[in-house]
Amino acid sequence: MKLFYKPGACSLASHIALREAGKEIALISVDLMKKRLEDGEDFFAINPKGQVPALLLDDNTLITEGVAIMQYVADNAPQSQLLPAVGTLPRYKALEWLNYIATELHKGFTPLFRPDTPEEYKPTVRAQLEKKLHYVNDSLSGNGWISGEHFTIADGYLFTVLRWAHAVKLDMSGLGNIEAYMSRVAARPAVAAALSAEGIA
Repeated sequence: MKLFYKPGACSLASHIALREAGKEIALISVDLMKKRLEDGEDFFAINPKGQVPALLLDDNTLITEGVAIMQYVADNAPQSQLLPAVGTLPRYKALEWLNYIATELHKGFTPLFRPDTPEEYKPTVRAQLEKKLHYVNDSLSGNGWISGEHFTIADGYLFTVLRWAHAVKLDMSGLGNIEAYMSRVAARPAVAAALSAEGIA
């Protein structure tokens, strides 16, 4: 399998899932500004969306969209417990968090990364994100992982997105549960290996 990624981007969550599942992968870095691979190949020729992550399976099937990739990985490595069993309430709680992270947190950061976002709009975006981070912090109270007793793909995704909070200088004061959580996730061998492989450890 080949994972097309950008270091530290949302593709890190898929990378973490693949390592947690013990999958052998080739990492291929993408220049998202130029839409080119390291060797100069046109990324649009591989993924017409021009976005990462993209997972190319050994049979040349391409899966895009991080949440879909992570669920595929989890369902194909049930022994890893990256998602609870189909039909169980814990699975739907994990999926609930995946959707919240994708729609409320991940997309919430997008304006802060875009060069064309008006400066006067950014304080509003920051305030909205900081409010949501307090919700996440409260949800982690008394919980080792975001959706239950086990580390799941929701944790890999949340960890990835929360790393951006420091990059855009959000106010993280008073978010002790998040701070402890980030340390717990970073200490996992698969997560440490993913960070190291992307050069962002």
